[in-house]
Amino acid sequence: MGDDAGPTPGPVGQPDDDQDMAVCKAMRLPIRGRRQGEDLPGVTGVVRLDHRTKNLTKRIKPGEIAVIDHGDLDRVSAEALVAREVGAVVNVRPSVSGRYPNLGPQILMEAGIPLVDDAGPEVFDDLSEGERVRLEGASLFREQEPDSIVAEGVEQSPDSVAALMDTARAGLSAQMESFAANTMEYLRRERDLLLDGVGVPPVRTELEGKHVLIVVRGYDYKADLAALRSYIREYRPVLIGVDGGADALLEVGLKPDMIVGDMDSVSDDSLTSGAELIVHAYQDGRAPGLGRLERMGLSGVPFPAAGTSEDIAMLLADDCGARVIVAVGTHATLVEFLDKGRSGMASTFLTRLRVGSKLIDAKGVSRLYRSRIPIWMLALFVVAGLVAVIVALLATPTGQAYLDVIGSWWDRFFFWLRGLFT
Repeated sequence: MGDDAGPTPGPVGQPDDDQDMAVCKAMRLPIRGRRQGEDLPGVTGVVRLDHRTKNLTKRIKPGEIAVIDHGDLDRVSAEALVAREVGAVVNVRPSVSGRYPNLGPQILMEAGIPLVDDAGPEVFDDLSEGERVRLEGASLFREQEPDSIVAEGVEQSPDSVAALMDTARAGLSAQMESFAANTMEYLRRERDLLLDGVGVPPVRTELEGKHVLIVVRGYDYKADLAALRSYIREYRPVLIGVDGGADALLEVGLKPDMIVGDMDSVSDDSLTSGAELIVHAYQDGRAPGLGRLERMGLSGVPFPAAGTSEDIAMLLADDCGARVIVAVGTHATLVEFLDKGRSGMASTFLTRLRVGSKLIDAKGVSRLYRSRIPIWMLALFVVAGLVAVIVALLATPTGQAYLDVIGSWWDRFFFWLRGLFT
């Protein structure tokens, strides 16, 4: 078909609109019959783009359309998008690759947020931050060019996500084998750190013999932190925030004593809170996070190690003599390790084995016990207690004496009050 060829006509006098639409989409030609400004279907809003989902969730606003580059969308990222009340999500990569049953797409479906997958990396070149776009089905349009498709992917639905998850579960055994291999490789490279604590830097925060609470901004961290308020108040543990976990502590009115991480997802408020800063560095000594601290006029202690920042926080607490390590929001199951999206999560498995005698995982503590006593019953108990006290006062000589004293005070107060108005 030549460049000037039009769509193939239908029967005489009755144009085939569906066929016209399909041909126009395939050739990226304007679709006939739509006018600028008419009310078009789909989700319309400002577009926000970022290759790192955790950076995007810091600035996206309710109703805006998120364009992400996130293969195997994990639960934490999906929950962050839901919390920001995004209007829709366009992923340039598949949100479920089939490697393992990742949890993110299902969370978006349950929240009623449209999800389009595999839209292609060109979207980042074709769109600019802040443009207004419209998502209709699997197609993304500019609002000012309602008939020109910017990107097209695969529209997901609860049924399609469920089917992808079933397929991914079938291939989970291969991921377990890979995870085991990564675990052995990490043990070979970091056995001195794991077994003898070689490479742990000296810190000024006193941890010897103390309880340490390590907070990662992971699964259910808000509810679990709330459930631990009485423990924190009574035991006064040393508070360690792992990257964004420091912000999680500030959100509930707690000040971190130490912040551990690569410093890329923690706020300036946390970094300037007075906490000791431990910068996760590469094994060759490079620590990109130190650059940010230097620009802010802050200093940090580099900790070169493989694995994740939550691993080195646990190893640091253990090596410095912490008596108990309580973990909030950390990763504890195989699916959670895989859902983190990195082979290095094998290090977390070994780290947990290393500090296992001290480690108490607070995951899900908020769901462990909920009071079943209704408020009205508690109020009834209070009233019953007051009645018992009054009866005791009336029935004993000592109670009668107290009542006489109280009555005398009341008479004096009454006459004084009446004197103010007479």
